[in-house]
Amino acid sequence: MVDKFVGTWKMTTSENFDEYMKALGVGFATRQVGNRTKPNLVVCVDDQGLICMKSQSTFKTTEIKFKLNESFEEVTADDRKTTTVVTLESGKLVQKQTWDGKESTIEREVTDGKLVAKCVMGDVVAVRTYVKEA
Repeated sequence: MVDKFVGTWKMTTSENFDEYMKALGVGFATRQVGNRTKPNLVVCVDDQGLICMKSQSTFKTTEIKFKLNESFEEVTADDRKTTTVVTLESGKLVQKQTWDGKESTIEREVTDGKLVAKCVMGDVVAVRTYVKEA
């Protein structure tokens, strides 16, 4: 199920991320740092089926632990407090964040050995691509 996502992924490209952060309402200074940061994404699953996603960079490390289809409280890298649900849809991990009447989704899928994260806020879409570390 989520096995293909498990591992350490190194970001290689990030497209339109500044516009995505603007759409989220992220301030200028945080966006400057966010645009320069290329985090690693570490995905693991424990024996209870709890999924862990950790975004690691020199700027900030964030971690969420969850079960599929169960909502949880998340504090995002830009300090939004969201109610989040992660589902598995057509082989994609779909993370839906809601806060203050707003909604954003991050769809992650593995294709051709790369993990592609599509971040959507309204009509703004950012695409971040990762390759698996050995």
